[in-house]
Amino acid sequence: MSILKTPAERVSELFAEWQGVKADFVIPLPASGSYRQYFRLGSGGHTWIGAWNADVKENRAFVYFSRLLKEKGLNVPEIYYLSDDELCWLEQDLGDVTLLSEYQLLMEKGNLTAVEAIYRKALEDLVLFQVKGREDMDLTQCYPRARFDTRSMLWDLNYFKYYFLKFARIPFDEQDLENDFHVLAEYLMQADTGYFLYRDFQSRNIMLTPGGHYYIDYQSARLGAAQYDPSSLLFEAKTHLPDELRRKFLTHYVDIFTRETQSDSSKFIEFYYPYALIRQLQAMGAYGFRGLHEQKPLFLESIPHALNHIRLILPELPDHLRIPALVSALQALTENENLRSIGKGSDKLTVRIYSFSYRSGIPFDETLHGGGFVFDCRGLPNPGRFEQYKSLSGKDREVAEYMNGFNEVKDFVAHAQSMVSMHIKSYLQRGLTEMMVCFGCTGGRHRSVYCAEKLASELQKSWPQIGLRCIHTSLQ
Repeated sequence: MSILKTPAERVSELFAEWQGVKADFVIPLPASGSYRQYFRLGSGGHTWIGAWNADVKENRAFVYFSRLLKEKGLNVPEIYYLSDDELCWLEQDLGDVTLLSEYQLLMEKGNLTAVEAIYRKALEDLVLFQVKGREDMDLTQCYPRARFDTRSMLWDLNYFKYYFLKFARIPFDEQDLENDFHVLAEYLMQADTGYFLYRDFQSRNIMLTPGGHYYIDYQSARLGAAQYDPSSLLFEAKTHLPDELRRKFLTHYVDIFTRETQSDSSKFIEFYYPYALIRQLQAMGAYGFRGLHEQKPLFLESIPHALNHIRLILPELPDHLRIPALVSALQALTENENLRSIGKGSDKLTVRIYSFSYRSGIPFDETLHGGGFVFDCRGLPNPGRFEQYKSLSGKDREVAEYMNGFNEVKDFVAHAQSMVSMHIKSYLQRGLTEMMVCFGCTGGRHRSVYCAEKLASELQKSWPQIGLRCIHTSLQ
């Protein structure tokens, strides 16, 4: 296969190689925080997931753990077919319902009984992963480290320092903070670190299917302390669980874990909150890089929740864990009003209008509201077919003049404007603050860009009270 082919083309060819027929459809799935790309493929009424990732070592780890955990009877996706170069593979389609999406729906309905049921099941399964997953585990397959050891911890702590603390302009003494990092890491290594550490045990990585809970994205698994993973789930910014539920779920997990491992619950709790702290700091490093640096709304919105978690965790740390410089910096973060409000936005409706190429897929809705309008511009006249327009985009006057010459283009934009305006009126009446509109074409440079710009211009005239963002994904 040619390395010049797109990920969609690669997984399509892999499917044809595996099944002997072409897929009826290949649909890109929303991107997440990683650089992996996923697709849903269908044929004969059945569907599969195709994945592409340039990091071969990470792919090997995912495939290895998928097969190992499946052998242990744990609910992970089956890997059907792997390309010779290990860049793409086909796996079981587990649907689209995550613990996160179900939790949000149940909380809106006030159904706490159902919320407790899905969380309790996830935590019970986690114990099975932690105990069974370490059996016959080949540490040479782990990536990037075999253990969550001192070096791994210092990587995470420095990630937090450079991508959050410094971005937030919180003053600190570099040497004192570095000393505390080492003290914290050495303290954490006193816990029992011989369990399967999932590393990213979060609600978006737990799929709810008719066959039960299934689990994905464990490619960073390694040996480590059991306290890390439950804290990942229970101190998760996207769900911001009520503290009463969080403590109830922790008690349930500790009861199951200590009974299964014949261990001491008080010893477990001694290390739980310090591990919850380092997990939060690692997550805050990601929020700083993706949010403060790259200005991605989803990560910005997580910052106030992470700061609230820090406020909850600090009083629970053992008195004999002396990390004064780190605690001082964290207290300064939690008291910073700009950070506490940075992701909250305003009461104003913001309409985000995207242009995109269908080759790269529909843009991911980082607000997690479920996306919005998607208009297909590929049926419109294409200026990209003509040499004089190829180097230009839909933002250029020459391309706009070309598009303005066709009545079908004017009708297309007018119909889109009518539908979007109807929803704007409804959204304003209901007090909603986010709307997403996407225009797609083949290359994402001409027709989709023109339509996005045109709609933004017309909406600004009709609805001056709303906020507008026009984002051209293929021109960035």
